[in-house]
Amino acid sequence: MKGQYKINTAVLFSGGKDSALALLYALKETNVKCLINIISENDESYMFHVPNVRLAEKQAEYIGLPIIIQKTKGEKEKELEDLELAIKKAIKKYNIEAVVTGAIASIYQASRIHAITDKLNIKCINPLWNKDQFELLQELVDNNFDVLIVGVFGEGLDELLGKKIDQKTIKELNKIYSKLKINPAGEGGEYETLVLNAPYYKKPLRVKKYSIKKEKSGGKILVIEELSE
Repeated sequence: MKGQYKINTAVLFSGGKDSALALLYALKETNVKCLINIISENDESYMFHVPNVRLAEKQAEYIGLPIIIQKTKGEKEKELEDLELAIKKAIKKYNIEAVVTGAIASIYQASRIHAITDKLNIKCINPLWNKDQFELLQELVDNNFDVLIVGVFGEGLDELLGKKIDQKTIKELNKIYSKLKINPAGEGGEYETLVLNAPYYKKPLRVKKYSIKKEKSGGKILVIEELSE
């Protein structure tokens, strides 16, 4: 008996927790052909994750999937043209039929990606959409993801820089959320993450050298300068 057909997909992969969790879903339910990563020159991109995004290529190597890397100047709306170009490359090279995203609640992001996939006549799959954000954080812990907080940009989050997302961190985020009503998953740009290990990694990434960069806006970024094998 033949197995059920699985749709060919490309996963929009920033290296952060949401796209990494979406990849876990995609690997179970679809035939993942490649990852797509957008590197923005604009630190305040409206669409794309920025801190340590250059490490996505190394992450892809550890995952064992090819990655399409597309650079963009990060100008609002124009950066979508670069995303469309990357998706076109994935269609041509890997015959993808759908794009998988890690969007949770951002209508801005989801609507724009949907517009591109509709134009290209492929599907857009959002496995995390509208899920409870604390449950998604718990799902990362339950599935043994090793997630490092590498950027903090919201009030009350400074102490979380450099911490892993574990039960203690989830409790801290819950306290901050109760007081300040931040987006618990950081989808509003409150914090950014880097996935050092996941169930589908061949081996974990390890941080050897880092520095802390202060942003003009008041945020802080943990810049990964070197990884150890």
